[in-house]
Amino acid sequence: QVQLVESGGGLVQTGGSLRLSCVASGRTFSTRAMGWFRQNPGKEREFVAAVSWSGGSTDYATAVKGRFTISRDDAKSMVYLQMNSLKPEDTAVYYCAAREGISARVWSRENDYGYWGQGTQVTVSS
Repeated sequence: QVQLVESGGGLVQTGGSLRLSCVASGRTFSTRAMGWFRQNPGKEREFVAAVSWSGGSTDYATAVKGRFTISRDDAKSMVYLQMNSLKPEDTAVYYCAAREGISARVWSRENDYGYWGQGTQVTVSS
C-alpha cells in the first residue's frame, strides 16, 4: 500500500511563492513516476506537473510553465512543487500522485496514476 501526504499549502498574495511537499510511504519510491494535479470545486482535476521515475524528465501544464518547478528527492521519498509568481487562478486544492513502474516517460493524465494524496489547499489573493 502506498500513502502520499502533501503539505505546504496556504494563503499567499499574488506574485508570492509556495513550496508544496509530498512524502510517500513504501520501499519503492524510486521506481515511481510522480505528478501534481489541482482541482477547484465543480471542476475537473487538472494536470500541473510531472517527473519521471529517474527524475530525468519533467513536464508542465502550459499555465504553469516557467513559474513552477517539480523535483524529487528519492533518499527522502519526497516530491516537491516550487511555485513562484503565483496568480489568483492558481488557487486550488493541489494533489500529489504516484505511478509505479520504471519508465523514462512522464505522465500527465489523471488515469495514469494509481495513488493519490489527500490534497493541500493553495489560495492566492489578488
